[in-house]
Amino acid sequence: MTTPRNIIVAPSILAGDFGDFARDAQRVEQGGGDWLHCDVMDGHFVPNITFGPDTIAAFRKATKLPLDVHLMIERPDQYAERFMDAGADHLIVHLEAAHDVAKTLAQIRVRGKSAGLAINPATPVEKAWPFLGQIDELLVMTVHPGFGGQAFLPEILPKIRALRSAVAEDLPIIVDGGINPETGRQCVEAGANVLVAGNSLFRHKTLNLVEAIAELRKHATD
Repeated sequence: MTTPRNIIVAPSILAGDFGDFARDAQRVEQGGGDWLHCDVMDGHFVPNITFGPDTIAAFRKATKLPLDVHLMIERPDQYAERFMDAGADHLIVHLEAAHDVAKTLAQIRVRGKSAGLAINPATPVEKAWPFLGQIDELLVMTVHPGFGGQAFLPEILPKIRALRSAVAEDLPIIVDGGINPETGRQCVEAGANVLVAGNSLFRHKTLNLVEAIAELRKHATD
C-alpha cells in the first residue's frame, strides 16, 4: 500500500530516566516528538507496575505535547476519569481488560478526549470490529505487553494490514513494541502511521533524541 504521508512519532517515556521524567519529557518535545506516549501498568493486567495519575500530571506540567496515555490496567473504567483529570489528551484502553469496552470509550469521548482501543498480539482483529465507530485511534501491540525492550513480532504485520483495510484512512493506527527504523518502516508499509518507540530513541547510539527521532521518521517515510 501507499506509505501514509503524515507519520507521527510518539516516544515512550517508559524508556526514559525514572529519576528525571520531567527533563526527558522536555527532551522529547525539543527533539521533535509529536506525542508523548505514557505506558501505565498496574501489575494485574500486565506483570509490571509503572506510574499513575500523579505522574501524568507531572508530564502535563513539563511538556505541551499531547499526552498519549496507554492504560495497560485491569479496570480502565475505574481510573479513566483520574487520568483525564491529570491531563491525558488521548486515553487508550485494552479490549482484553475487564470492563464494558463501549461504555469506557463513551466515557472518554464525552470528556472531549481522544478514545483509543488497544489489542494484544493474540487477539483476533475481528474482536475490534464492533468498536471501530467509537474510537479515535487504534493501537496494535507488536510485542506482548508488560515490559519495554522486547523484540518486535513480525507476525503482527498481517494484522496491521487487515485493520488498515477495515478502518477509515484518517484513523491513526499506532504500533507499540520493538519499534526502530527498520520495524517502523515495515509497520508503516503495512498501514500504521503512529510509531511508539522507546529504547531505540532513548538509547540511540548518539544519545541524541533529535537525531534518533529524525532517523526513525526518515526511515519510515523514505
